[in-house]
Amino acid sequence: MRIPTDLKILNTIYRLYNSTFVAFERGDGTRDSKIYVPIDCKKIAGHLKVDADIVFGRLYYHLEKQYGYKQADGSNVHFFALKVGNDSKCVNFPLMTSVLASLRQERKKFWIGTSIAVLALIISAVSLTVSITQQGSSNKSVQQTAEAADD
Repeated sequence: MRIPTDLKILNTIYRLYNSTFVAFERGDGTRDSKIYVPIDCKKIAGHLKVDADIVFGRLYYHLEKQYGYKQADGSNVHFFALKVGNDSKCVNFPLMTSVLASLRQERKKFWIGTSIAVLALIISAVSLTVSITQQGSSNKSVQQTAEAADD
């Protein structure tokens, strides 16, 4: 079983619940808060092919600790809240989207840097091969010139 990354978990949540977040209308009774979207850890885990407790644990024990914060007035801004009004297991969707954007940007920077390094390695290998090939060719032509001089 492959453990999903934070990026993969958040991408899955975004894909599954973005329409729910966007469709919110105050007073329609679907949920108590626009920014806190209730999620189903089992559904997310099913898409990721992992146990639901892995998803819950990553959200509650890891991502909440990493991205939840306390405001100057002392109130908490949760990344993942166990209960918001009548809704349980809610993710702060705008905050999650910001974190997701940052993780995507980090991944892009990593792949750009890695691609540049691989390209540089390929160019170096080609340059070395051409250099060795030309050196071998120049040695043969020098030997033929010396033989021609003896004649």
